[in-house]
Formats: sequence, structure tokens, C-alpha cells
Amino acid sequence: MTRTLALEMAVQDPAGVRIAGDVGAARVELATALALGGLTPSPATLELSIEAARAAGVEVHVLVRPRGGDFHYSDDEIAITERDIRRVLEAGADGVVIGALDAQGRLDVDVMTRLRDAAGGASVTLHRAIDVSPDPLATLDTALALGLHRVLTSGGASAAIDGIDTLRALVAAADGRIEIMAGSGVDAANVAALAATGIDAVHFSAKRSVIAASGVRMGSASDGVGGYEVTDRDTAFAVRDALGL
Repeated sequence: MTRTLALEMAVQDPAGVRIAGDVGAARVELATALALGGLTPSPATLELSIEAARAAGVEVHVLVRPRGGDFHYSDDEIAITERDIRRVLEAGADGVVIGALDAQGRLDVDVMTRLRDAAGGASVTLHRAIDVSPDPLATLDTALALGLHRVLTSGGASAAIDGIDTLRALVAAADGRIEIMAGSGVDAANVAALAATGIDAVHFSAKRSVIAASGVRMGSASDGVGGYEVTDRDTAFAVRDALGL
């Protein structure tokens, strides 16, 4: 049987959704603050992106993450995540992307069960929390036991191409029981090699930075050079073309 590789684009707004539709992506992961690894998008961003997705024929899977940093969350942060899951699905999202680890860095089964249950029967993707867990293969087993639908992973490396051996191992261990989706640093130069591992899907942002020097700090991480990221149409098509799609 011929395997069909699914494309998922990480986008931050309706414009990114429309580009994903033009590229032929099966779905988008909708988030904000991709530079921080992604955070839960605003209600208006969600609503307008879902409208764009319906017109473009792509699914919307929402990253539900209350803050940047690690994946060990406080009780308040878990409660926020749980409510946000319900909210984004009520708004019409097709699925959610979540991840929570315990104090030892393992997948937090109690929290993940609570969040999975909040999603009802919607599709649930395990976020890259797996990549900072001590044993990605053991984390995959836990994801399977929880009944999750897919895992977004870079193979435990900062960039997926550097975790390619672990990606192969995850594909073998999954044995078709759960989708393995490679993401992080995916571009036209490496996407074909990643696809050759046998992954079910590839996740990429195809983003570029728009920079404007203001000279005024706008936060603790600011150096007075303001900027933001947008989905770049040409970069997105280059990834697709590199796969021969």
C-alpha cells in the first residue's frame, strides 16, 4: 500500500491558513508566539482562522499551551489549559495539540488524562513535550495507552533532521497504531530525508521575520529591535515541491 505523507503547517493567523490551503496541507496547527514554541491563540484569531480554514478545505488543530518554557504546569495553568481546550473545540476547531510532563520529565498521565477528556472525541496530538522527556519511546507508549491520535516530535533534538535516528525508532515502535509527525527546523533542504524515515506527516512553519528597529524596549526579551513572523508563501511551496507533491 502506498503511504500518503500528510502536510501540517504551523500558522499564526488567517493569512497563514490560506497559504496552507494553497499548498495542499491537510491541516494547520494554529498558535501564537511561535518564537516561544507556540502559545494558545486569541479567540478572534481562532474564529477568523477557522473561517479561513473552512473556505480553504483544511483542518484546524489548536495548540493549547498557557506559557512558554517547560511542560510542568501549576494547578492554575492546568485549569486554564482545560478550559481553553473546551473553548477552542466549541469554536469549531477539529482538534487540539497538548503536552504536560511531571516533575521527573515523564508524560504526566493524570494531567494528560484530564486534558484528553476535556477534548471529548476530538483529535488530540501530543506536542513536543516528548522531545524533552527522558525516554521518547517510553513517552510514545504512554501516548498510545492514553489513546492519543498523533505525536509531534523532532526525535528529541532541536531540529528534526538531527533526531532522524530517533524518528525512525519511533516510527517502528508506533507500527501504525499512532501517527508520527516530524517537526522543527523542517525546510526544503531536509524534508525529503525526513519523509524517508516512514513518518506519517511533516510539520513546518515556512515563516519569515519582519523586522523594524524602534529603539525602545517592549519587554524583558526585547533589545529595541521589534519584529514579528509571518507565513511565507514561497517557502511553503518550496517545502511541498521538495517532496514532489
